[in-house]
This record gives sequence, C-alpha cells and structure tokens, in this order.
Amino acid sequence: MSRFQIPRIPATTNKSIRFPNDLIDQVENAIVGKECTFSAFVIEAVRMALRDLDENGEDD
Repeated sequence: MSRFQIPRIPATTNKSIRFPNDLIDQVENAIVGKECTFSAFVIEAVRMALRDLDENGEDD
C-alpha cells in the first residue's frame, strides 16, 4: 500500500502575458462549472504542448 505524502506546492513565478480576447473567452467558457482556474488550464496546456514538441522531436 502506498503511503500518504503531503503534496508540495511547486515554486512559482508571476509572469504577465497578453492573450487575445477571443482566446480568453474560449478558455473561460471551457472551464465554466469545472474546478479549474484560468491559470491551471493554461499551465496544463503549456505542459501538453511542450510534451508534444518533445515527443515529436521538435527543437526549433
């Protein structure tokens, strides 16, 4: 049986980025009624994009 471990919150840095208004609307519509924040959605999307690039050997 696995032992319970208290999760650690990773270190974060605040970054200000600009999003097109239509993209903000699409993300906000996608997370309506879900336990997800705008930031969490964007972080996961970036992780998936980086994983996809890595898996496809994209390096430029």
